[in-house]
Amino acid sequence: MTEAAPTGRRARSGGGAARRAARSAVGFETARFITRNVPDFEVLNAEALEIIETNAETVLEEIGVNFVDNPAALERWRQAGADVRGERVRIPRGLARSLCATAPRSFTQHARNPDRNVEIGGRNLVLAPVYGPPFVRDVAGGRRYATMEDFRAFVKLGYMSKWLHHSGGTVCEPTDIAVNKRHLDMLLAHMTLSDKPFMGSVTEPVRAEDSVAMARLLFGDGFVDSHAVMTSLINVNSPLTFDATMMGALEVYAAAGQACIVSPFIVGGAMAPVTVAGTLTQLLAEVMTGVAYAQLVRPGAPVIFGAFVTSIDMNSGAPTFGTPEASLITYGAGQLARRMGLPYRSGGAFCGSKLPDAQAGYESANSLQMALMAGVNFMLHACGWLEGGLVASYEKFVMDADQLGALHRLAEGVDLSQAGQAMDALREVGPGGHFLGCAHTQAHFRTAFWRSEVLDYRPFETWDEDGARDTALLAADRVARMLRDYQAPPLDPAVAEALSDFVLRRKAEMPDAFS
Repeated sequence: MTEAAPTGRRARSGGGAARRAARSAVGFETARFITRNVPDFEVLNAEALEIIETNAETVLEEIGVNFVDNPAALERWRQAGADVRGERVRIPRGLARSLCATAPRSFTQHARNPDRNVEIGGRNLVLAPVYGPPFVRDVAGGRRYATMEDFRAFVKLGYMSKWLHHSGGTVCEPTDIAVNKRHLDMLLAHMTLSDKPFMGSVTEPVRAEDSVAMARLLFGDGFVDSHAVMTSLINVNSPLTFDATMMGALEVYAAAGQACIVSPFIVGGAMAPVTVAGTLTQLLAEVMTGVAYAQLVRPGAPVIFGAFVTSIDMNSGAPTFGTPEASLITYGAGQLARRMGLPYRSGGAFCGSKLPDAQAGYESANSLQMALMAGVNFMLHACGWLEGGLVASYEKFVMDADQLGALHRLAEGVDLSQAGQAMDALREVGPGGHFLGCAHTQAHFRTAFWRSEVLDYRPFETWDEDGARDTALLAADRVARMLRDYQAPPLDPAVAEALSDFVLRRKAEMPDAFS
C-alpha cells in the first residue's frame, strides 16, 4: 500500500534534540505485527453461516435495535430507509449489510514512529494490552486502585515489550485523576512515553473530540485528515441497545476518518442467549448495525468487527474464561467477519483468576491460542488481564507479553525453504549421530526456537540455589528491570510542549468531576 507523504507537524518532527536522544536510548527490539501463515480454524459450515446471517437480518427487521437519547442517529436511520418508531430502529433486510460494504477490508493505523505502523485486517494480527481495569496488582503491593503512576508504568512496559505492537488505550483506570480529566493524562502518556499506535477515549463524545485534537497536534492536521492514527473501542450495550455515549464517540471518530471497533459486550446467558448459535445471531445483528451506522456518518470510515464474549457461571453469576463455548463463538464470529469483509477483533489473555497462577495460565493459554486460530486481526487484552478484567497485573503483563512471542512463532507456520527442509543436516549427521554440532544447527540455533525471557528452564539445583522463585517472582524482577531501563522515545520538543499546553488548558476549562 502506497501512503501519501506526511504533512503538517508530522513532517517537521525529529529535530536535533530528538536525534541526540535516539542515539543515547537503550536499544530494544519490537517485532512487526503478525502475518499468519497458518489456516483459520472454522466451526461453521455454509448452511450454518446462512442460518445465522438470515436470523440476524430477521432480528434487525422484526425486533429492531434501540438508539437511546440520540435524535441525530434516529434521523440518519430514517433517511437511510429504516422504520423508526420512538427510539426503536427496525432495519429492512439487506440494508445494514449493504451499508457495511463501504467499510474497508483492511487499513493502516499509523504510529508517530512509522516503523511501528500496523496493518489491521487480512491475514494480520495486531496485539494490544489489557483495557479498562480499575485495579492493579503486583507482588509487592497486592491489589489496589490504579493511579496515574501505574498507568504510565504500564505504557512504558508496553513500549518496551518486544511482542506487543500497540500501546492500547485505558491499560488501567487512574482513579486518582478526575473522571472528566483523566483521558487527557492517559492520551499524553501514550503519545509521549511510547511511539507505538494507541487508542482514543470513548467515555464521552467530548473526550473523543479531545483525542482527535491531540492527535492533530501529534501528527499534523493534514495527516490526520487522510490517515487513521487511532483505533477506539465502541462497546454495544447488549442486548440490541446503542447508547448515546458510545455512539456519540463513534460519530466523532467516524467523521474524522478514525477507526472504531464495534464490539458487543456479551456475557452468555445474561446479555445473550445461552446457545452458541443464538449468541452469534445477536452478535452479528449488533455488529452490522454499528458498522452500518459508522458508514452513515462517513462512508469508508474504518471499522472493526468486534466480539467480546464470555460465558457465565450459573451458580455464582460470575463470568468465566477460556471455556469451550466462548471459543466456539469466537471461531464462528471470525467466519462471519470474514464473510462481511471486515477486520476482526476478539480474544486476549483472559482469565478469572485472582492471581497470576495456574488457573490464570490455563485460561489465558486457551484464550490466546483460540484467538490466533480464529483469525483475529486486532487482539485487545493480549497481556495483563487478571480477575475477569478488574485487575491489571504487572507480573501477568510481562508473563503474557512473553507468551505472545510463542504466538508469533506459531503463526509463521512450517518453513519449507532449503534451510527449513534441513536435508544438508540429515546428510551430514546420518544414522546414529547427533545434530548439536552439525553445520546446519550452528548456522540456525540462535533463531531456530522461540525462547522465553521469563520462564525458568535451569536444572533444579541451580534454580533452588537462586532462591527457588516461582514465575510471578521472576516476572516481578523483569518488570523492575524493564522500568529501570526505560527511556522515552524521541519526540519533537515543540510537539511535546503543544500537547502539554493543550492538556493544561483543557483541564483549566472545567472543574473536577469524580462521577
